[in-house]
Amino acid sequence: MKDPVMDNSDKVPSMQSNSDAELPAGAGSTDLRLWVRLLACAKMGEKFLRRKFEDDFNTTLPRFDVLAALYAAPEGLRMSELSKALLVSNGNVTVVVRQLQERGHVAYKVNPSDRRSAIVSLTPSGKARFLELADAHYAWIADLLDGVPDEQKTLLVAALGNLRATISGNH
Repeated sequence: MKDPVMDNSDKVPSMQSNSDAELPAGAGSTDLRLWVRLLACAKMGEKFLRRKFEDDFNTTLPRFDVLAALYAAPEGLRMSELSKALLVSNGNVTVVVRQLQERGHVAYKVNPSDRRSAIVSLTPSGKARFLELADAHYAWIADLLDGVPDEQKTLLVAALGNLRATISGNH
């Protein structure tokens, strides 16, 4: 088993040895290695989840994400709040919400405090569908992370929380 601290398998490819060639800024740095590793893990995990949602439930990861956001807000969310929570455009959220509405999973009503906006909330069937998908989602994630010791998971959660706060504060 590779030592995770010493594993350089995702190292930024080295440039051919040429005394006249300049290395790009940060080539081989820990910052770039960390970034490449984070992206690789995220892409692999997302690809796996997209396939499982499609194959096992004939649904999509974006639909699950919308259901999850609405489950966390039982009173419902304005479309702009939903798109902000999911870090996607209003247009993308509108398409997914319409798909979920056609399936009877979300209700769309005019906002009583601002008739120009709408509030989206889960229907009882939407809540049931989310809970079904959430159970499978948890099992898939647990399976993906099964080989990572609990102590390392705890450290990763803390480290990535710090990273998220740093990135949020910088931009």
